[in-house]
Amino acid sequence: MMIVVILASLALAAPLAATASEEGLKLDRMPVDVNPNDPVSLQRGAQVYVNYCMGCHSAAYMRYNRMQDLGLTEQQIRDNLIFTGAKVGDLMTIGMAARDAKEWFGASPPDLSVIARARASGAGSGADWLYTYLRSFYRDPARPTGWNNTVFPNVGMPHVLYQLQGEQALKTEVKLLPRGSGKKEEALRIEEPRLELEKPGTMTPVEYDRLVADLVNFLVYVSEPVKHFRQQVGMYLLMFLGALFVLAYALKKEFWKDVH
Repeated sequence: MMIVVILASLALAAPLAATASEEGLKLDRMPVDVNPNDPVSLQRGAQVYVNYCMGCHSAAYMRYNRMQDLGLTEQQIRDNLIFTGAKVGDLMTIGMAARDAKEWFGASPPDLSVIARARASGAGSGADWLYTYLRSFYRDPARPTGWNNTVFPNVGMPHVLYQLQGEQALKTEVKLLPRGSGKKEEALRIEEPRLELEKPGTMTPVEYDRLVADLVNFLVYVSEPVKHFRQQVGMYLLMFLGALFVLAYALKKEFWKDVH
């Protein structure tokens, strides 16, 4: 019985520990001007995903033809987003076996179907995490891939977008916080890591940030493709309930007018 209790405690403690560690992160916020219902942004995000991410990361709960919701025709999906023998109605899976992926990268790359929801924590939304993560790679010769990440230290994933962003280096910035008498020698010394772009890519930082925002916007859509429709139905339902309440109240007044 004691063993069962211990195992249950460990199972509950694991996700809490992970959440606590992520709450210490300082995440950049997803740009507020990115419209989750903007078809241009979503189409661009889909294009980036299939060209740069889908070699390793599947979206196994999403079908290609679902992207008709983004304003694409089946022919456009077939010509621009499918590079294998897959059909438009197929799931967005990959050919790489999980066993091979684990051998090559040390861990099997996660499916991205619900990554935007799974990464939500007290530090920010899943979109915030992804937006910060994809902009936080830096060169690290000590890592097998040559890359590391400030949001996900020692990550096995290489920086697949480095040609677009360029190469960043991790620097340390020293800050002195006054304390005591205010003298410099008594100040609290704090070292804060910061990223510095050393080799520019084919995009400017502003252009790259927008590309990442569009990619994250698409991943948020993939995590719940019916979200916009659900919200619309919810609004109509609230309007219907409001009208029903007015009618029900008028009916109640009519029935009880002689009593009161």
